[in-house]
Amino acid sequence: MGSKVELYSEIRRAARVEGLSVNALAKRFRVHRRTVRQALASPVPPERKVPERRAPKLGAFRLLIDDWLRENLAAPKKQRMTATRMHARLLDEHAADVSYAAVRDYVAKRRREILVEVGRVPEVFVPQLHAPGAEAEVDFGEVWVILAGVKTKCHMFTFRLSHSGKAIHRVYSTQSQEAFLEGHIDAFEEIGGVPNLHIKYDNLTAAVKTVIYGSDRRRVENDRWVLFRSHYGFDAFYCLPGIDGAHEKGGVEGEVGRFRRTWLSPMPEVDSLAELNAQIRRWDARDDRRRVSQRRTTVGDDFAVEQPLLGPLPAERFDPGLVLHPRVDRSGLVTVRMAKYSVPARLIGRQLRVSLRASEVVIFDGREEAARHERVVARGGESIVLDHYLEVLRHKPGALPGSTALAAARQAGVFTAAHEAFWQETRKVNGDSAGTRELIEVLLLHRSMRTADVLAGIRAAVLVGAVTADVVVVEARLHAGGSTLHRHPVAHENTGEQRVVSLTQRRLRDPAAVIAGLPPDRRPLPTVTQYDELLRRRVQATNEREGTTDT
Repeated sequence: MGSKVELYSEIRRAARVEGLSVNALAKRFRVHRRTVRQALASPVPPERKVPERRAPKLGAFRLLIDDWLRENLAAPKKQRMTATRMHARLLDEHAADVSYAAVRDYVAKRRREILVEVGRVPEVFVPQLHAPGAEAEVDFGEVWVILAGVKTKCHMFTFRLSHSGKAIHRVYSTQSQEAFLEGHIDAFEEIGGVPNLHIKYDNLTAAVKTVIYGSDRRRVENDRWVLFRSHYGFDAFYCLPGIDGAHEKGGVEGEVGRFRRTWLSPMPEVDSLAELNAQIRRWDARDDRRRVSQRRTTVGDDFAVEQPLLGPLPAERFDPGLVLHPRVDRSGLVTVRMAKYSVPARLIGRQLRVSLRASEVVIFDGREEAARHERVVARGGESIVLDHYLEVLRHKPGALPGSTALAAARQAGVFTAAHEAFWQETRKVNGDSAGTRELIEVLLLHRSMRTADVLAGIRAAVLVGAVTADVVVVEARLHAGGSTLHRHPVAHENTGEQRVVSLTQRRLRDPAAVIAGLPPDRRPLPTVTQYDELLRRRVQATNEREGTTDT
């Protein structure tokens, strides 16, 4: 026989169709007559009675446990007695012969009943309806990244629209105010607007200086944060401190964990945070296809409805950088948050304005931008640009080979194999000092010409052995314009790299000149014989006028 419901159904059918008595039904279905009567009375089987577990040994201690539970209500939250502690006290202080299971079950039951007795209703969460374009939530979460081969602790800024669930994520090396503001700006520009009602926050130090306890929502905010909110035109809603306020922005709390599990596990391996954030933008776009909870529409569908209802962006972009004023040291470096950044050597000794941002450092000389660096993550690290020292190296070419700037340029891939080959060849031809100066002149070309054009000029100069900056300039300009005018016909038929030949090489029948396809120079060597004859005639004429003879 199947379930009890099926048994009751068969009993009732047999009684209805065949008219069998209770005894006959009991014999046919092999059940007690009491079961037959229950089936005939109702098609729904009665619920099974669960026998109540009795703990007779615990009876003498129930009032004591109740007192302990009432004491818990006034005790500090992290120092309230647990069922384990109560069981241990019963054994140690009262020599009670009771099991832990009996104490645990009694405490679980009585704890709820005592809360009701003292008028404390258990916390109930009421589902909320979020109007489109009205609310958002923001939070930071920790993430670990293999950054340039080093396991690094970073911080993920998360912005989530409450209605659609559309979320924007960015990873920074810090959760300072500049990262906090830059994350907001990226999020506002990504969604194309600002929430109209408010944005919910924890009591982050980037926004809040002081929490005024006893007033629930009052906060003393940072001046720069107030200026930022005023610029973008939105209000801040601060959640209750601690665990009591965690549920007030539960959407973003869950979003941090979801995104970290979905896209950042295992730990991403990248060369820079800019590379990671570019990948995160693509992941955010893919998340538009997902569904939140049991919704029938996707995040992208709901965001399409919400986006037109957002507030407009301001006309000007807010500068999220923290303004500092360091002085340039003798090495052409400024120190910002325990890291050093290079500036043009002409600014040594000057006090400059620095905009410290979450992902970069921008240095200004007055209103003009003097340098821009990716923010250094490691304390004591350096970001040095070779270009900042070229004017100095013109006068001190011997300082280039062992310089930190050159090492940094090689590591960054800015000083390429083409530069190395040019430097090696020009030193062979022109000597170390003069050859290094030629290289520096070539490096200065990068300020006014495209890198691809300069590299093409370098390769052409090295190929024909004319390793001077002047030749590189000519070839780089020709590469930029794509011109082949005034070239020798034979040279046109060869590869595009064989285009410049030194006149000295051509005169000396250098093999490079032959390879370049130039015809042999059959002109006679220059002579000054006729000029010497004119000089002798001039001397004779002068002597005849003066009546003297040449001896």
